[in-house]
Amino acid sequence: MAEEKHHHHGLFHRKKDDDEIPVEPSPYSDNPIETSPYSDAPINTSPYSDPPIQSSAYSETTAYSESAPPPQPEVDYRKEEKHHKHLEELGGLGAAAAGLYAVHEKHKAEKDPEHAHKHKIEEEIAAAAAVGAGGFAFHEHHEKKETKEEEEAAHGKKHHHLF
Repeated sequence: MAEEKHHHHGLFHRKKDDDEIPVEPSPYSDNPIETSPYSDAPINTSPYSDPPIQSSAYSETTAYSESAPPPQPEVDYRKEEKHHKHLEELGGLGAAAAGLYAVHEKHKAEKDPEHAHKHKIEEEIAAAAAVGAGGFAFHEHHEKKETKEEEEAAHGKKHHHLF
């Protein structure tokens, strides 16, 4: 019994160093696998890959062209606002549905004392889902407001704050 090895098949156990599989060159490439002089990581020198990057301590500065940056595509603020409004409504519906399910499970817990613990757990889960969906609806409401403000700023409308 003392000579038996204990095998651990857990998720977080790693192989020992003597169990590692050696890296062999691929039979499909003409070039052997090289290792970097800076680390033991293999460098892929296959003719189908990008050439290996020659690294140095510092790279040379890159000269940028005088042309303007690429134009940004026109943002359709109304479409984006409708999208956030739609998601806000879905979040509200999800919150309502999860809340109703929580009330339903609470009722079942009272009516079915034999399985009351199971129903109470499901009630708690449904209540947590309702809170999460409500938070999502709140988030989308603010995204919708932010999109509306961006649209007003893009079209030159001024927003005066009195306070």
